[in-house]
Amino acid sequence: MTKPDNPDLAAVAMETARVLTEALPHMQRYDDEIVVVKYGGHAMGDDTTARNFARDIVLLEQTAINPVVVHGGGPQIGQMLEKLGIKSEFKGGLRVTDEATVEVVEMVLCGSINKQIVGFINEQGGRAVGLCGKDGNMVKAKKVTRKIKDPGSKLEEFIDLGFVGEPVLVDTTVLDQILGRELIPVLAPVAAGIEGGTFNVNADTFAGAIAGALKAKRLLLLTDVPGVLDKSKKLIKELSLKDARKLVADGTISGGMIPKVETCFEALDQGVEGVVILDGKVQHAVLLELLTDLGAGTLIHR
Repeated sequence: MTKPDNPDLAAVAMETARVLTEALPHMQRYDDEIVVVKYGGHAMGDDTTARNFARDIVLLEQTAINPVVVHGGGPQIGQMLEKLGIKSEFKGGLRVTDEATVEVVEMVLCGSINKQIVGFINEQGGRAVGLCGKDGNMVKAKKVTRKIKDPGSKLEEFIDLGFVGEPVLVDTTVLDQILGRELIPVLAPVAAGIEGGTFNVNADTFAGAIAGALKAKRLLLLTDVPGVLDKSKKLIKELSLKDARKLVADGTISGGMIPKVETCFEALDQGVEGVVILDGKVQHAVLLELLTDLGAGTLIHR
């Protein structure tokens, strides 16, 4: 093989070698391991962003990593409800999923969004399979109730959120048949109830339950923030389970980050080696996190 005479080509070749040298040890670390990626509604962005994400997932599969994609779709559900003229009721800032709403949730998550992601992955050379928690009784859920504090009386009360559930049983039989066969499962967070019916499950919670059941090497929670921030609003690159709990207790981790971190705790308790919260809008965030020394978010580990 001849060496390039053009100094620019030589520089490109050297940079390529550097990137490969950095990536190869990470590829070996994740060889034949399972990585669950939660792809959030806000992280999906436009079609270009979605196609870049799909390409990254295909590259993971081609490097002998077994990716499992779990997607959300809150903004898209809200848009469809508005389009259909279905008014949403909110209690304590949380959407109540009534019978009409859960039908739309299932239609949007298991239909349009799921098949769009499957299509993007297949366009990029992958072989994606779209599923939801109801398929093969993969995920069974129970009804969720939430406790809120009345701002006037300061008394706590339980609120009924309708057809909102949380996973109680995960059967990996279907996923076991898919993984390791050059197929990429794409899962919508809709589950069957223990006593029948359909439940809308928070995508983070759903992804955590899937990752725990599969004993995944990594769970990546793609969101619209860089990760966990300290009190100076600087990114914390790595946290032990113990330190993360301290940050929740002292208020450093607050607001919408709390349920994400609680998902991390539950996944780690179930056997996941590490969970990363990262900004899904950053180009190639998944590859940067898994295959470079730099990483791309906050890693929480046992």
